[in-house]
Amino acid sequence: ITLADHISFAIERKNAGVEFSNPLKDSIMAYYPTEFRLGQQCLRAVRERLGIDLHADEAAFIALHIVNAELNTSMTEMYDITRLIEDVTRLVEYFYGKRFDQESLDFNRFTVHLRYFAQRLFQNKMLEDQAEEHDILFRQLIMRNCGDHYKCAQCIGQYVKNTWKKDLSQEELTYLTIHLKRINLQSKNGITSP
Repeated sequence: ITLADHISFAIERKNAGVEFSNPLKDSIMAYYPTEFRLGQQCLRAVRERLGIDLHADEAAFIALHIVNAELNTSMTEMYDITRLIEDVTRLVEYFYGKRFDQESLDFNRFTVHLRYFAQRLFQNKMLEDQAEEHDILFRQLIMRNCGDHYKCAQCIGQYVKNTWKKDLSQEELTYLTIHLKRINLQSKNGITSP
């Protein structure tokens, strides 16, 4: 319903000569590519059926509505989630001193992980540390064998603490470490210097 309302208001605004730009458009295109393409399809459908050419930034607004429905969050939370993904991506690129190929499967997996990570963060449903011995050994193995990636995960944890006033569990840090290692496996092909 919120998506239908948004499109209806976008059409009304267009008819009144008022259009909004979306400052998160580039981030939305990078972090929610499938939903952004659906937003573009929606704009084409509006143009074909109603003869109204909505501003291209509306595809990004529509994409956020779709992701919002997927994650069952509020739109305010969606903006926070997108900001967190954007900030963490910048932090990670700065930490490793390189840019990641935003079209790659590994980058997509990373941003999907960040999407659900942010959802858990903002809904206070963070993964809790498991106390069983094999879980503890697994976390220790990851920390030891993926030292640099774990340090990057800790930087993300510090960012979350400083910005959002929340602490990350070792479980969350472990999963971030795994995704950071995976995204860095593409270093031989697909990463460019900043």
